[in-house]
Formats: sequence, structure tokens, C-alpha cells
Amino acid sequence: MLRLIKIIVLAVIAFGLVILALANRTIVTLELLPQEIAGWVGISFAPIELPLFLVIFGGVAIGLLVGFIWEWLREHRHRAEASRERRARTKLEREVETLKGRSNEGQDEILALLDDGRRAG
Repeated sequence: MLRLIKIIVLAVIAFGLVILALANRTIVTLELLPQEIAGWVGISFAPIELPLFLVIFGGVAIGLLVGFIWEWLREHRHRAEASRERRARTKLEREVETLKGRSNEGQDEILALLDDGRRAG
């Protein structure tokens, strides 16, 4: 049921994007810098002519990419802390296993001494 709802929502979004693209097919000129600033800086880029919907979708895609990278960098601290805790937990688990092994050895030695004492007595 949840999968069907997800498919319906994605279909509605896709339909909306197709309608948006069809409504904005007009060719627009995209310039990186305004003419005045390009002349002042001394760098000029050739204008690009694209359909408006590509400019809209490109802006959304770049915004999403910047947002994902920003979040990934922001969460680095949390990932590093989780990694340190995972290493510490692994180290402690190995230490517990080592101590369990030692306690079993000591118990075996005591039982062996008791068995020897019973046999001798």
C-alpha cells in the first residue's frame, strides 16, 4: 500500500515537471556576468541560449547538490565521533572476551586442584 502511494506521488511530481517544461519552452539567453561587470573585470563569457525549463531545472539541481554537500560537511563531526565510539566498543568487546577466557582458565585450574585433592584423599 505504501509503495503504491509512493509511486502515485512520484507520478504526480513527474507529470507536474513535464507540464512545467512544456509551459516554459521559450528560449532565454543565460549570461554568467552582466555586461557592465564583465567589462570592468575584463572577463567575458559568451551568452548561452537555453530553454527556460532547463534553466529552472538546472538551478534546482545545483541547489540540491550544494545542499547535500553542505549537510555532508556539517555532519562530518558526527560521523567521526561515531567512528571513534565504534572503535572503542570493538576494543572493549575484545578485552571482555580476553577476560572471559582468563576467568575460564582460572576456574579450570581450581577445579583440577579440587579433583586432585579428592583423588588423593
